[in-house]
Amino acid sequence: MTDKLSINQWAEEDRPREKLATLGAEALSNAELLAILIGSGNTDESAVDLMKKVLGDCKNNLNTLGKKSIRDLMEYKGIGEAKAITILAACELGKRRQREQAEERPDLGTATRIYNYLHPRMQDLDVEESWLLLMNQNYKLIKSLRLSKGGITETVVDIRLIIKEAVLANATILAIAHNHPSGSLRPSKDDDHLTQAVKQACDTMRIHFLDHIIITDGSYYSYHEQGRC
Repeated sequence: MTDKLSINQWAEEDRPREKLATLGAEALSNAELLAILIGSGNTDESAVDLMKKVLGDCKNNLNTLGKKSIRDLMEYKGIGEAKAITILAACELGKRRQREQAEERPDLGTATRIYNYLHPRMQDLDVEESWLLLMNQNYKLIKSLRLSKGGITETVVDIRLIIKEAVLANATILAIAHNHPSGSLRPSKDDDHLTQAVKQACDTMRIHFLDHIIITDGSYYSYHEQGRC
């Protein structure tokens, strides 16, 4: 009779942690996800096999598992108090997630909405910052990130990074914005060059370039509203 392989001896694509990192959490079974939480099994069973046994006794129902007590789970060889608490904490988080509403993504479909979203982040800055806003086809924000600090030119803002972030986020619409600490709303030549460079890159990748907004403490300049992008 051959000895059972520990998880560390499995083919890498079969290890729960590596499988999650490679394929995403949805590719794992409930037993594999729980195995990641407990980390190890016992001398006779891997963590996955142990959790298969526990789930089997729960008729493979996570709600039933969540009703177990710490003492109930500690009846299984390889599950001590710490592991039992971890399992029940995960079940409780699952219940709480079901009760909560999904976070509402802001609609950034206009220059005014972009300004209202970014102004609180920029109103007190004494240096320039540039930001990227990635949106879905309904102008709902997917992700926002700061591109640079201390100036905005094509040499400072990496156009390739903008496109890379958009592709990774599956964004179909993007906008860029930066502040003018001086209070001036007049675009510079660098602002113009950057706007055109981003627009050309977006056109190539079939991403809609919505706008480039210049923000001051109290107003904004929109390339889109001025018919310049």
